[in-house]
Amino acid sequence: MFTGFTDETVDFMWGIRFNNERTWFEAHKEIYLTQLYQPMRELGSELYDFIRDKRPDSGLICKVSRIYRDARRLHGRGPYKDHLWIGIRQPADEWTARPTFWFEVTPDGWSYGLGYWMPKPVTMAKLRARIDRDPGTMEKLTRGLNRQTEFVLETEDYKKPRSQAPSELLAPWYQAKSFSLCHEDKLTEELFSRDVVDRVKKGYEFLLPYYDYFAALDGDPDPRDA
Repeated sequence: MFTGFTDETVDFMWGIRFNNERTWFEAHKEIYLTQLYQPMRELGSELYDFIRDKRPDSGLICKVSRIYRDARRLHGRGPYKDHLWIGIRQPADEWTARPTFWFEVTPDGWSYGLGYWMPKPVTMAKLRARIDRDPGTMEKLTRGLNRQTEFVLETEDYKKPRSQAPSELLAPWYQAKSFSLCHEDKLTEELFSRDVVDRVKKGYEFLLPYYDYFAALDGDPDPRDA
């Protein structure tokens, strides 16, 4: 059971940020395993069970990220990441093209939410077509998002909108090439106790209707065939 991260968790992440080399990591690997990786696994297990109970037929899995960087993508950086995260997602090779619940801890803070980081262009076309057919459903979801303060909509936008939104309220969805519903925080006290579990569960419960809406896009007709 997750009981919270520790000061050693944070010290390790700062340490690997400034000592990103194999010798340092190997000397501190036990701290990584016990103070970062294992607590993250325990937290992920609890959050996954929560989502699975809410959506038992969703087929989601939970993955803890690797601390090792892909050797093909170092680009002058060290071989290790200075952060760790979990993703609750579909078991797809191109998982970044599917909506994903996540939780991440870094040396500076923590974040969680629902990410759709690399949806395919046809998926976003399906989203716009669905909103055109039924703007009311997304308007309701967007108003709910705008009324709360836990999550913000973060988008990577097209240089030019692909089409005209039915209303100003829905314009951000028409401009988005990718997006996430994200909460970011500093190293608050709740991160070092079980309080963060309850907060993230409450947040995930709020996000579930958004997940349902986006996860169903794959089954929509391809608007290019219309």
